[in-house]
Amino acid sequence: MSTEPKDERGRDGGLPGVLKGLATTARTALRPSHTHEYPDVAPTLPPRSRGVIALLEENCTSCMLCARECPDWCIYIDSHKETIPATTEGGRERQRNVLDRFAIDFSLCMYCGICIEVCPFDALFWSPQFEYAEVDIRDLLHEKDRLGEWMATVPPPPALDESAAEPAEVAAVNRPARGTGLVGGAGARPPRTVRPKVVQKDPPEDPS
Repeated sequence: MSTEPKDERGRDGGLPGVLKGLATTARTALRPSHTHEYPDVAPTLPPRSRGVIALLEENCTSCMLCARECPDWCIYIDSHKETIPATTEGGRERQRNVLDRFAIDFSLCMYCGICIEVCPFDALFWSPQFEYAEVDIRDLLHEKDRLGEWMATVPPPPALDESAAEPAEVAAVNRPARGTGLVGGAGARPPRTVRPKVVQKDPPEDPS
């Protein structure tokens, strides 16, 4: 039974608590540290880290799908139509969208990645770069020129697993065409042999 004096709350004196604290500090000081000396030592980030969104401008068709699906409405797109003359005689002129402005306000972005997932033309990519803090919040509005500069920091896609199933797009291209007139190739059916039909004639009648 402890003989140490107790305070008004029934707790032991301060000396045992101090000794326990010193023992805990001594044990922790001898353990190796798991922290990084940032910014002197760069952290090792996972390959799919969500740092900043990069824009590949030549792939963007101004379809506005990313801006419509953004839950924070932090994507701003402006474009105009441009007429392309016919390349051949008798051909028709075409129109295409020309991207004038593509901006993302990272002060509003919640890094959900919906814009990257819904982009049908692979114009948006995740970059692990996260060191773009600003003193002025207005500088977090990145225009298309700055968004394009982040493409240099986008890591290459990971290699496919050897045991993974073949992608559906590749399987559809490699699938043999249907039909009976194809000869050769994997899975192609051989042509059917058509036998001539033999017609049996009756013998001529005897005139006598």
